[in-house]
Amino acid sequence: MSHLGLKILYDIINNLPYASAERVFAPWIDFEQYMRSNSIRLSSLETKKSLKDFDIVGFSLQYELSYTTVLNILDLGGIPVRSENRIDSEYPLVIAGGPCAVNPLPMSPFIDIFLIGDGEYAIIELLDLVRVWKISGDGRKESLLKEVSKLEGFYVPCIHTPRSLFHSLIDSQKIKRRFIKSLDDAPYPLKPLVPYASIVHDRVNIEVSRGCSMGCRFCQAGMIYRPARERSPGTVLRIAEESLKNTGYDEVSLTSLSAGDYTHLLPVVKEFNKRFGESKIALSLPSLRVAAVNQDVLREIKSVRKTGFTMAPEAATERLRSVINKDFSEEDYEKALNALFAEGWLNLKMYFMVGLPTERDEDIEAIEDMALKAIRVAKKNTKRFVNMAVTVSPFVPKPHTPFQWCGQICLEEIKRKQKHLREVLGNKKIKYKGHDERMSFLEAIFSRGDERLSDLIEVAWKAGCKLDGWSDFFDFQKWLYAMDKAGIDGRLYAGKAYNLDEKLPWDFIDTGIKKEFLVKEYERAVSASITQDCKKICTACGLKCSPELGIQSLDIGITKEENSNSKLKIQNPELVRVRVQFSKTGPLQYLSHLELVTAILRGLRRAKIPFDFTKGFHPSPKISFCPSLNVGVAGEKEYFDMEVFSPFDIEFYMKELNDTLPEGIKINKMAIIPMNEPSLNSFIKRYEYIITQKAEDRTQKTDNDGLCFRLGAPGSEIIVKRDGRDVDISPCIESIDVQESTHAHRIRLTLKDNEHLKVRIREAVEAITGVDSTKLNIIRTGLFGQRDKTNDWMEPL
Repeated sequence: MSHLGLKILYDIINNLPYASAERVFAPWIDFEQYMRSNSIRLSSLETKKSLKDFDIVGFSLQYELSYTTVLNILDLGGIPVRSENRIDSEYPLVIAGGPCAVNPLPMSPFIDIFLIGDGEYAIIELLDLVRVWKISGDGRKESLLKEVSKLEGFYVPCIHTPRSLFHSLIDSQKIKRRFIKSLDDAPYPLKPLVPYASIVHDRVNIEVSRGCSMGCRFCQAGMIYRPARERSPGTVLRIAEESLKNTGYDEVSLTSLSAGDYTHLLPVVKEFNKRFGESKIALSLPSLRVAAVNQDVLREIKSVRKTGFTMAPEAATERLRSVINKDFSEEDYEKALNALFAEGWLNLKMYFMVGLPTERDEDIEAIEDMALKAIRVAKKNTKRFVNMAVTVSPFVPKPHTPFQWCGQICLEEIKRKQKHLREVLGNKKIKYKGHDERMSFLEAIFSRGDERLSDLIEVAWKAGCKLDGWSDFFDFQKWLYAMDKAGIDGRLYAGKAYNLDEKLPWDFIDTGIKKEFLVKEYERAVSASITQDCKKICTACGLKCSPELGIQSLDIGITKEENSNSKLKIQNPELVRVRVQFSKTGPLQYLSHLELVTAILRGLRRAKIPFDFTKGFHPSPKISFCPSLNVGVAGEKEYFDMEVFSPFDIEFYMKELNDTLPEGIKINKMAIIPMNEPSLNSFIKRYEYIITQKAEDRTQKTDNDGLCFRLGAPGSEIIVKRDGRDVDISPCIESIDVQESTHAHRIRLTLKDNEHLKVRIREAVEAITGVDSTKLNIIRTGLFGQRDKTNDWMEPL
């Protein structure tokens, strides 16, 4: 859900009058087992439509270790995994794009169509073709694929590839990568989907530039996304404003391959804080080049709240940095550290690589020196010991880069180098994280692999490999078994060093970068020569850059004064306290308390509720909730208090909030209460619930055809297990009222907090009824004080 490309395509397709896009993700292992055992097909999130019933199923191939999961998704959706078994038009087209598509061969027997390059306009051309084909009534998938193969940027394996003659690929027509010229003119989602669950990058992401001009020789993205293109400052700020208004997020990230090199970063950050600082919207940047760290930018970023900070030196000696074209000196590094710690940062993460071409042991040892230097500079600036983390990844040679001819060093060497770093850094209290070298080994196999690896992928999948990017499920032994069965020697693929004049399997993909340029860059790497930023000096890579590809205008617009908090600041208003009663029902009863709080906070922001914030390094809205609901328990009368600026129109803001909150969360009442009113958690000690059996489980009779059958005489102990101990929860049970009906028994249960014991509704219900609580409907209908009869807390106590 964090992937920006998915959001962009989702928005584009759903704005077409004749198409709709829905999402599907690989299920976690427990849900997959449930689906397979109950013959349930994988379906979309939006309409629960089976994958098999769509016209097109598309994958973004971001990572080589996702390949087996692609096969698993197809299989769960009732779709044959190999293209040759999907020639019947009853099956959807299977398409793929993303960075891995620049070497499509390992996945080519499974994918009908690959898109090479930017998809904003290409996806529309593809959908137009599919629409016309459907209207024509042709029905033959071959005719559709033939038409798609004529579109620029589309690789259709069954048309472009004589599969039985692998080597003729090299001489076939090259597939030219698509790229858009202007980011300002390209569509961008202003109303992205906002998930309930926390995701990896849970914020507004704004792509300020695409491509990179720095030319790091190991970096595939820096090559295949050329030329570097930037969004104008005015466009960036407009996207920020609209996205924040529509999502309710409280953080924006300016993303790109090298955000620190965005031409107008400082003026954009300054203007961003002018517009959104009063609303405590934080700004973050992804990992920065060392030479791009700027104290003025740091000062602006921390003005709202400090977000994490990451630097990517990649190599620890100037010699090796010259080999990979990372252009910064020791002086640049020290300057960046001083700037960072002088502005008060206490957390630093650094990324390095091991196994780079020409690497020596002294290059590995220097990583420790760089980390210790950061600690020394931090102590000098902050007088404190900072949290220092070092992440190390093995080098993986990638196609279409100057290092595409290099092999990966052997697993034993990677292990030796990582073991050394783990030991020396661990002894210095530096947090070390090393990427699994076995995963990197597989990445190297597939990144420069050919069509013959498709058998390995399929055998591994059938052996149980899936979700390989998650350490929980990665099973290297299964991969070794699959290599043996498929007759593939992974070491030959990963470690193979090509000659510079040798034809490469992926040469039929034309990224726009000339092979002569890559050869020259490889030779400059061997001689440890730096190549300048191509924004300053054209490096003749093969792509023709023109002014319209870069920044178009410095116009950042006029600072807007409509911000509600800005108005309030001018009027110097008073604070008032508002109590809100709400319900949480339907599917949203399965939100955790944290997810519920987040959904409501984002709704408050979308409704422009003028709430106040706490002080300190991480300001947050002054909002407090009543005792939390368990996951899967609905609530009819739940509460939260918030401090807002007056005047506060109850009726207006209640309507605004209900209009923007998701279905399942509804504001029932709002009232202004005294500022000194006791907090909800200080007096709510008793809880009323209604419990019934779910409709699908009512046929499962209990011993006496009812729910309540495990109670002894009044005052009897009710024993549950907590942390391996027997605990009597009977002091927490105030009353049980069993109400019989024709359709189902219903229990009204009142629980109370004991001085030494807190209520847990699920364990109480299971102890009382003997029924798995997940098979019951549980609704919290009231919250009470210690002795109060009312459960409506909208009036002051």
